[in-house]
Amino acid sequence: MIEFFFDCSSPWTYLAFHNIQPLAKEFGAEIIWRPILVGGIFNTVNPSVYAQRETPVPLKARYMKKDLQDWARSAGLSIKMPPTVFPVNSVKAMRGCIWLGADMVPFATAVFETYWGGDKDISQDTVLAEICRKVGIDEQKFFAGISEQAIKDQLKANTEEVVARGGFGSPTIFVKKTDMYFGNDRLPLIREALLRSKASAA
Repeated sequence: MIEFFFDCSSPWTYLAFHNIQPLAKEFGAEIIWRPILVGGIFNTVNPSVYAQRETPVPLKARYMKKDLQDWARSAGLSIKMPPTVFPVNSVKAMRGCIWLGADMVPFATAVFETYWGGDKDISQDTVLAEICRKVGIDEQKFFAGISEQAIKDQLKANTEEVVARGGFGSPTIFVKKTDMYFGNDRLPLIREALLRSKASAA
């Protein structure tokens, strides 16, 4: 089993979200999708992210842009960094993922594509309504659903849970509950963990 804690406002999460699905399929591993708010994590345990954004190291920032585009090219994805609105308030989109439950993947995929590929502000209701129509979701039910207190509470609970389990950003990925990995570039290590798990079960 793979638990994937994610926020659509992160480009590295977009890459990992895309890349982990064929990996899980290869090993017959179930992915448990866990929507979170990465801003809540930063506020709680990782405020240094904000300082890095305010005063970036020029050489590192330049390389990170190249690195992101190298990964995007490898995955066949289009990622504009930074998008016009960055950082973006993803709370409604992530509540939408919670509300959709087991059916969230097509919606989350469209949110990633719309924000990172289409450069549209996913905090706006008009954009979210457009995404709903694209993936066949009743937009009126969607907006009613994401306003439910239980949905809001679950998103907060997921965010608090990943912090309690040692997470400090998005994506945070767990294999077999306790084996934690952070970021898209850890997928080769996740592959090795799945291989070990498969071997031990044989």
